[in-house]
Amino acid sequence: MSVLIAPSILSADFAALGEAIAAAERGGADVIHVDVMDGHFVPNISIGIPVVRSLRRVAHVPLDVHLMITDPDRYLEAFAEAGAAMISVHVEVLPHLHRTVQAIQALGLQAGVALNPATPLAALEQIAGDVDHVLVMSVNPGFGGQTFIPRSESKVREVRALLDRAGSRASIAIDGGIDHQNVARVVAAGARVIVAGSAIFHAADPERATRDLKEAARAGLSAPVPR
Repeated sequence: MSVLIAPSILSADFAALGEAIAAAERGGADVIHVDVMDGHFVPNISIGIPVVRSLRRVAHVPLDVHLMITDPDRYLEAFAEAGAAMISVHVEVLPHLHRTVQAIQALGLQAGVALNPATPLAALEQIAGDVDHVLVMSVNPGFGGQTFIPRSESKVREVRALLDRAGSRASIAIDGGIDHQNVARVVAAGARVIVAGSAIFHAADPERATRDLKEAARAGLSAPVPR
């Protein structure tokens, strides 16, 4: 599998989201990452269903909706109807995770499961064979522009090993503090979907930043995997 770049609009100018997405797509963005926050599960409030519906009208690549909310089950169908192609939910808030993953897939969407930095891998063991991707949070979710947690690199390797043991071909996404300095390392560890916000949208030229990040990520595909 190649490396996919998923610019996170949380770091973009909300007054010009259409232009931001167009620039990222010109730079080779494969997915647009949309962070939905409710002020309860995470200490921030971002955007919701109407914005996703608007983004779907201007985006030419799939929308990956990351639900950082306490009750994602209530909104799955609405986000699907708004135009999400992928929905990621957090293991920390779902007592019936398998049911939620099945519900997402029944809507024709790819289902992802997200892990916060302090969440142990054991939370994935009973669901590893059912998910389409695992989202490893490399910062504590809630705000853009945070610093990458170094331990996340080894966590990606551990998630890949767990998925392989389960016979799962699910991809691993990583989100938080990713930039040109660390992207090759997390790709070498097993990440194949790179979520990046500040590294793209805080750059002077987001189109070029997207292209450069993708090139740096691809370098990790041929790098030796650390042991």
